[in-house]
Amino acid sequence: MSESETDSEASAVVLDFLPNGRAEDDRPQYQKEPVAYVLTESDFHLLELTLEQETSIGIGDSILIEPPEARENVTNVREIPYEDLTSAAQSELEHAVTDIVNRHEERFVDFYNDAQPITLRLHQLNLLPGIGKKLRNHVLETRKRKPFESFDDLEDRVSGLHNPKDILVERILEEVRSDDLKYRTFARHD
Repeated sequence: MSESETDSEASAVVLDFLPNGRAEDDRPQYQKEPVAYVLTESDFHLLELTLEQETSIGIGDSILIEPPEARENVTNVREIPYEDLTSAAQSELEHAVTDIVNRHEERFVDFYNDAQPITLRLHQLNLLPGIGKKLRNHVLETRKRKPFESFDDLEDRVSGLHNPKDILVERILEEVRSDDLKYRTFARHD
């Protein structure tokens, strides 16, 4: 595993930072700890981080969350559903997912190279918005000849497949936002 893969599994992107804590926390202001809402890079998991006083981070920053002893200024980590994000964090989510997919293009192009059947009638590629049986079969036939090397390569070689990166981003967002999907490929939900 490369160093950058290890880093992505251990880090998260900051979606929102509340230096004065949560508004619904009715403790006096001086007792509230700063809070950050983050999205893990490896499995698109949403977390709320409670931070030490005087900690300052920015939206879009990367923060180390694994292993626990590597966390700087983080006093608590809590898994949260999409609905518990602030509206600012919800607004930032698509941008963060797009950035992660751009930074790790090889990982996501490999999804198109490695996607497998889920059941006899359903394939992982069919989970992507706009990919039906015909387009799925075209991707499968094309990748047999030679694996895809980039999103541009994918788009050039598979006629009818437009914006393969955007299609992935859309599916990842659907998985992050929804608690009741039967099949998940990218985002972990516990």
